[in-house]
Amino acid sequence: MSSNMTDTPDETLIETGFEVEADRTHEQTDTEAILQSENLSVNYGDEQALDDVTIEIPENRVTAIIGPSGCGKSTFLRSINRMNDRIRSCAVDGELYFHGKNVYDDDVDPVALRRKIGQVFQAPNPFPKSIYDNVAYGLRIQGRDDEVDLDEAVERALRGAALWDEVSHQLDSSGLDLSGGQQQRLCIARAIATDPEVLLMDEPTSALDPVAASKIEDLIDELVEKYTVVIVTHNMQQAARISDKTAVFLTGGELVEYDDTATVFENPADSRVEDYITGKFG
Repeated sequence: MSSNMTDTPDETLIETGFEVEADRTHEQTDTEAILQSENLSVNYGDEQALDDVTIEIPENRVTAIIGPSGCGKSTFLRSINRMNDRIRSCAVDGELYFHGKNVYDDDVDPVALRRKIGQVFQAPNPFPKSIYDNVAYGLRIQGRDDEVDLDEAVERALRGAALWDEVSHQLDSSGLDLSGGQQQRLCIARAIATDPEVLLMDEPTSALDPVAASKIEDLIDELVEKYTVVIVTHNMQQAARISDKTAVFLTGGELVEYDDTATVFENPADSRVEDYITGKFG
């Protein structure tokens, strides 16, 4: 922010053109952190992707991760459920806690961790199976199909993903036959079928048309009543619309600002954030 600005709130607001949702009902009370990183750094060989990131993510809220391409947004997301373990050159330093337990401790099973922290990717990726089998897949590979009623679980997940009314008559049809937006909601249903606590979303609407993207946004607002949602997005308008908290990463994997979404978009503390959200770079 420029040094000649006064402390009067109305004078410090930035004309960004972003409308921040003002009536989010789950914004009214404080909530405890479910995820915490402390001095988290990630390198891919000699390339630094995250630099000393410390952040607390509240439970049952939507936290948006924004920033220019290559700033470490997706790397941070993958660090939460240890998807980066699959990258041979990846090295992680620091701590990342889920319910107070460091997920990088030797006694943590990454597969079990991912049952609690599900992920939805940028492009819809349904399996070449029926709609029913897509949703039931996680329960089956966990060996839980004997302990749960699969029909009820599939219906519950599809309802949770706001897809049941559209596909209940065609559960035996291939998930690949659905539209792009429906496929992404099917992937969300697959993710929530195993009862996770956290949903990680890596640009889940970037491959969708505006109507389908709007349905996903509406769905996220419903999902946060039961799940903690962390979403990476290049769409700053989207972040302003749907999130409670916003984290801004810049080149080199530095977390430069993290606050309530309204504060980040209307009165950021770091001038680089103002430059980014007003389009001066990025």
